[in-house]
Amino acid sequence: MKADPRRAVPRTDRILADPRVAALHQRLAVPVVRELVREAQDRVRDGQLPPDAVVDAVLTAAGPAATTLRPVLNATGVVVHTNLGRAPLSVAAVEAVTAAAGYTDVEFSLATGRRAPRGRGALAALRAALPEAGDVLVVNNGAAALLLAVTLLAAPGREVVWSRGELVEIGAGFRLPELVASTGARVREVGTTNRTTAGDFERALGPDTGCVLKVHPSNFQVVGFGGVPTVRELAALDATLVVDVGSGLLRPHPLLPDEPTLAGALSDGADLVTASGDKLLGGPQAGLIAGRADLIEALRRHPMARALRVDKLTLAALEATLRGPATPVATALAADPVELGRRASALADQVGGVAEPTRAAVGGGGAPGVTLPSWAVAVEEALAAPLRARGVVGRVEGGRLLLDLRCVPPADDAQLAAAVRAARSGTAG
Repeated sequence: MKADPRRAVPRTDRILADPRVAALHQRLAVPVVRELVREAQDRVRDGQLPPDAVVDAVLTAAGPAATTLRPVLNATGVVVHTNLGRAPLSVAAVEAVTAAAGYTDVEFSLATGRRAPRGRGALAALRAALPEAGDVLVVNNGAAALLLAVTLLAAPGREVVWSRGELVEIGAGFRLPELVASTGARVREVGTTNRTTAGDFERALGPDTGCVLKVHPSNFQVVGFGGVPTVRELAALDATLVVDVGSGLLRPHPLLPDEPTLAGALSDGADLVTASGDKLLGGPQAGLIAGRADLIEALRRHPMARALRVDKLTLAALEATLRGPATPVATALAADPVELGRRASALADQVGGVAEPTRAAVGGGGAPGVTLPSWAVAVEEALAAPLRARGVVGRVEGGRLLLDLRCVPPADDAQLAAAVRAARSGTAG
């Protein structure tokens, strides 16, 4: 008679009493640990796991932290990778988040013992970085910044005058015209898909105009016969001008000469400029709004601003990003191709791959069409999945897996090499 597999399942109290499992309670709630134990026991009942491996299975499932998010090495060559969390925070920003994790003076004055303006440190840092702005405001993401601006100026029922060539979809089916329409404002399209003039905008202005909107098409290019008015041309019109520069670049970057900047849009006469904080700025997810002081004050007092405000951790990370040293995004953009080639050759020798030049991308809905010279280690495509299981993400190209080093810090080269060796050993076995 076949033995009942349930008799082989270790008892719950014995598993929980194991010192290694008991230690999990320091970072996981008791019900969470019990659920991990139950799942491992079920695998024993189903014949998927030997009884003596239950504790190890529980520890593996628990992971190193209380979050299921896993850190990864970004070897894709995409600097601001949306699916990998966009901008990695700088060491200074991480330290600031840790410092802000407990009770803080985020909205309290230690000098007076009274309530104080929320996020004053981050806002002061942003003002210092953008002296062209009359004032600044921070909300929880770039789309929220645009939403708040349009709501103030054009909702409900007023018109947002907008070029057809800038009615963009920014990914995952998210379309900015639908965002604007959700406020109750009406989108007034002008021009054509490939070409719009300042005259098109001027003819559309009238008593129902709430604002003119200019959006940087940051994830595509119109090539050939085309064109849109400049910020300076639109600022000359008799209407409030909102400019969404998207990527969060504060000032011109030598590698990205065509990427619009917040400072540039403000200097050219925009009334409000919106952008994201977690792209080329290299900080946390946030929506940056800069512009006329009276409009910023009206935005700050708008009821929707409370629903869109950022938390203390974001404020801490943003301030440290603005005040601190070069961010990982800035470092990756400035990486020396010669040094990348040297590292790629050394890694290729260690893991049995091939070092070869390649092209990296800015990513994150910024600098469309711009590529950066880089170097990668080419290994067999079959390693893609086992490397992902080990927290290394590359890109498959031409039947091979390319591990681009532009976004991999030099200090992580040894970790990358070890992961490749382990993945190859695992697949061979």
